[in-house]
Amino acid sequence: MKDNRSNMEIEEFIQASMEMTDVPAPELNQKLKAALYQQEAVLRKQPAAHTLSLWYLPMILNLIIFSLLALGALILIQNIYLSYFAAGICLYVGVAGIVLTIVGAKRTNIKEDIAIRIEKRGVLA
Repeated sequence: MKDNRSNMEIEEFIQASMEMTDVPAPELNQKLKAALYQQEAVLRKQPAAHTLSLWYLPMILNLIIFSLLALGALILIQNIYLSYFAAGICLYVGVAGIVLTIVGAKRTNIKEDIAIRIEKRGVLA
């Protein structure tokens, strides 16, 4: 029952607010618009955001991971031929990651897609 009363009160407030016909004076409207335009002009002069591109980060992480795996293979595997083979595969995959990243940067807009935008407060873009 209490919900119905509160809903009715809310509906009455909404109806009362919709019936209000107060219109501000045209001079006040013009002054507010002028102030807003001036504020926008000041804010647009400031740089809106700083962009930090991270397109190289997957390549670096891939190279680090597979270099560590190659080092681990050289240290942990006792058979010399097998350890060189495993390390070679790891280094090959690391280099392939570099090539794929470079090709991706040339063919697509990866530099814009993998970016962090640091926006300033109160600045219009």
